[in-house]
Amino acid sequence: MMTLKSGIGALAIVLTCLGSISAGERVQSTEPSPPVLDKKNHKVWVQQGYLDFLMEPESYPPRHARQGAVAVDTLRPAVPRGVVSYETHEKPGTIIIETENRSLYLVQGNGQALRYSVGVGREGYGWRGTERVSSKKEWPEWRPPSDMLARRPDLPQHMAGGIDNPLGARALYLGDTLYRIHGSNEPESVGQSSSSGCFRMTNEDVVDLYSRVKIGTKVVVL
Repeated sequence: MMTLKSGIGALAIVLTCLGSISAGERVQSTEPSPPVLDKKNHKVWVQQGYLDFLMEPESYPPRHARQGAVAVDTLRPAVPRGVVSYETHEKPGTIIIETENRSLYLVQGNGQALRYSVGVGREGYGWRGTERVSSKKEWPEWRPPSDMLARRPDLPQHMAGGIDNPLGARALYLGDTLYRIHGSNEPESVGQSSSSGCFRMTNEDVVDLYSRVKIGTKVVVL
């Protein structure tokens, strides 16, 4: 058992370390109960194994924090790619990303588009605007930007391209920004609101999109 002061301090350290991990992670079925504050005895009751449980990245946030609109908003299943009806004034070949629908559309013309599921920026990291595909890379290397390293000092400074790389099999770079449309080594995050502003696709889908898109392609983010 911890004292109130030491218990709250320990929990604050743990929760601070975990605060930057994405919200769209897998739900565990055997989650310990959250701590209980005993104001009468000035103690914090922590179930055995709770702190160890919180330190597991795949277990954050805990079940009691996944409630209401956030849980509903983040847990959307990815939809297989396919041709759909889509009316737009944009020219064929344009990419349109509807962040609210977690969908990327490659305009085909004749009122149709090829639709892909994408993961989008979590709350506070989403954005809207128009960019162009400035470059394309197969099995891209990854260098986390400085603001991400500040939030996650445990991340490597550089990671070579490969199956374990967070950028996945392909990347389409957007203008001179730090944002990309890219694959992922976490396919379960596709369709969720969990990124730092980039758009995640399954490796199969990003390879397909990569083969259809040229440098200079217009990308509209709604």
